[in-house]
Amino acid sequence: MRWLWAFFGFVLLGIGAVGLVLPLWPTTIFWIAAVFCLAESHPKVRDWIYAQPGVGPIVRDFVERGEISRKSKMIAIGGMLLACAISGWFLRGSALGLTVLIGAIAIGIVFVATRREPAA
Repeated sequence: MRWLWAFFGFVLLGIGAVGLVLPLWPTTIFWIAAVFCLAESHPKVRDWIYAQPGVGPIVRDFVERGEISRKSKMIAIGGMLLACAISGWFLRGSALGLTVLIGAIAIGIVFVATRREPAA
């Protein structure tokens, strides 16, 4: 089972790495998931992710303490709203699709907005 977690962790790490060079592609969420997958099987990779400038401290705050900074919340919620607007345009002919999309985005926004913020 450990190899399966490692496999998913490295896949998520790779998907997140795309965001380092591709604008608007999220890195943080994929690396958070990767850390959860790799925490036991590859702690050196987890520590490498934590050491990355910019995204590493954000990932560590969330994974270890469940905290998201106000700036990160604004960026995450803005990204979700942008994704909702773009996806909503493509789903404009499907009431069920729009309902599911808006519901999922609303759940994500509430989740992010209700996380604690790191102490200053």
